Amino acid sequence: MAHTLTLKEISQHKTKDDLWLIIHNKVYDVTKFLDEHPGGEDVVLDLAGQDASSAYDDVGHSDEAGEVLSTLQIGTAGDSATTTTLSSAPGVTQTSPTSGIPSGAVYLGGLVGSLVAVGLYLNFTTQVGA
Repeated sequence: MAHTLTLKEISQHKTKDDLWLIIHNKVYDVTKFLDEHPGGEDVVLDLAGQDASSAYDDVGHSDEAGEVLSTLQIGTAGDSATTTTLSSAPGVTQTSPTSGIPSGAVYLGGLVGSLVAVGLYLNFTTQVGA
């Protein structure tokens, strides 16, 4: 039977050497997996000691990722209210995996790339036609 852990207990495990996450009301000790995480350790560290369910779902992890995760489960979060109040716990902040990149920057990068491609195309066609 899985051990029931409180939010206070979970939120204390948020360092690279001792890292727990909540995903769908289950608590995982991902410390040993941190170096192996395909998305890099920073993504996981940003959610240390917190509910990472949304971030986990947003990425669309594979079945294999779910199998690996199941081997790391150490317990369950106290109740469903525990995970929903996680962001209001003192000293705990939630960030998304892409919190360092403003959402507009992604679109701006695509726009600039498209404009460069159009410019190169027009330059090429005018040189060929001359």
